[in-house]
Amino acid sequence: MKRLRKEFIKHIFEKHQNTEAVAPTVEISEWATKLIHLLFPEKIKDFFPSTDEIEGEFWNLSSDLQHILETTDQCKFCEIEEKVKQFFDSLEELYNTLNTDVAAILNGDPAAKSEFEIIRAYPGFQAISFYRIAHLLHKLEVALIPRILTEYAHSQTGIDIHPAAEIDKYFFIDHGTGVVIGETTHIGKHVKIYQGVTLGALSVDKNLANTKRHPTVEDNVVIYSGATILGGETIIGRNSVIGGNVWLTKSVPANSTVYHKPEIKVVENETTV
Repeated sequence: MKRLRKEFIKHIFEKHQNTEAVAPTVEISEWATKLIHLLFPEKIKDFFPSTDEIEGEFWNLSSDLQHILETTDQCKFCEIEEKVKQFFDSLEELYNTLNTDVAAILNGDPAAKSEFEIIRAYPGFQAISFYRIAHLLHKLEVALIPRILTEYAHSQTGIDIHPAAEIDKYFFIDHGTGVVIGETTHIGKHVKIYQGVTLGALSVDKNLANTKRHPTVEDNVVIYSGATILGGETIIGRNSVIGGNVWLTKSVPANSTVYHKPEIKVVENETTV
């Protein structure tokens, strides 16, 4: 390797001195993983033998969250102790909501044999779990950490959910790879989404950062694989079905079926002797 220029070395050195402190991604993701494992022991082998030990582990996790916020510059002056308290005060509601997601998968996937299988193996449930933790932190106005959590889940599952998206109960992502759910998306109850679905924006202009750029999906909607739905004014009415590979930039009334009609031709080859 040839010798690097001193100016380049100095530039990198200055970045090291001036970059703000952030808790390591590994520490943040491990904290969330431990929390999910505590709530859903189906995901681990070892169990806590007493209620006192479970209570102690919740205490440890609250201390760990406080440490993470204290070591992240963007969070240092944001009433850390109060935010940690509010997060854990809301934990039972978060747990109940996650159980509705498990129920939605079990009731909506003929291949699902048990809740245990869903919790242990389904990437959709893993991505939703990280999203719901991140979203709760986002609502508490915790900086940066929510995005790190959902991007970690994205790297593990291929499912990209922005922590600011509003997603109601009984949410089901089937298969999941390639799903994108943008920042200002609103999703109602009992919504089912297949792989490759994009709920995105019509424009990525930075001037639109503080506007609703992503669609609203009302209750009891199914969106099949490869569908792309764009725009903050686009509303998918309740009880609708959006077919595979559909491209939508306008609203759809309730009880609609929308499908893409490709032209497919099958030509029988001549048989040669």
